Amino acid sequence: MMSNRLLKRFVLITAALVAGCAAENNRGDTLPTSRHAIVSSESCIAAAIANPSADDESNYRIEPNDILDIDFYLSPEFNNEQVVRPDGKISLRIVGEIEAKGRTPGELAQDLDKAYSHELYSPGVTVHVKSTPSRLVYVDGQVAHPGAFAMSPRMSALQAVAEAGGVTDEAAPTNAILIRRDACGTPAGIKLDLASARSGSSPDQDPVVIPGDIVYIPRSKIANVDLFVKQYVKDLLPVQPYLPIL
Repeated sequence: MMSNRLLKRFVLITAALVAGCAAENNRGDTLPTSRHAIVSSESCIAAAIANPSADDESNYRIEPNDILDIDFYLSPEFNNEQVVRPDGKISLRIVGEIEAKGRTPGELAQDLDKAYSHELYSPGVTVHVKSTPSRLVYVDGQVAHPGAFAMSPRMSALQAVAEAGGVTDEAAPTNAILIRRDACGTPAGIKLDLASARSGSSPDQDPVVIPGDIVYIPRSKIANVDLFVKQYVKDLLPVQPYLPIL
């Protein structure tokens, strides 16, 4: 669970919503001023949300501790779930150790096809990244279990909230906030209506998260009133009802 200090920092970052950010190249040199390379933080974060290429499984580079599902199309008895060892390798029947670190799922599948081609006719190997414990998304605020959670491929904001046990009675999912280091390299936030996303009316409000994202669910004033009524009624239950004296 995040510390109160860290939570306050995140909320302050979101409340501030940096007015703008200067686009810079990888060497840190500023772009020519004639191009007016000053863009709003909202544009930067929107671009990052719209293009989460870093989380595209086809381009993902396997890391130690990743959990892989390995399937053989014509030989399902060889199907396997493997955890990538700290040295970056996996151990499989017949072929032994195979280097997985740094390979994409497609590249590893090709390596396994080649390795098993001497033992199996048309192995047809596919590799899927089931879980990436080294890559974390953070969920905080009015959820059942705030904290850091291992990402699954193409995990969305709603799925991240589900990993945290869902929202509480005090939550306002219509005012959720996604905090991300934007395309300009600056932490910024954008409002998400996760209630509409959950109902299916606004699927664009449920973006794919990337490592380091923070999904924050704020408190709802209306929900606070409802919760107060629930607690108030509960407190009254042990009390004997008032009976007028006849």
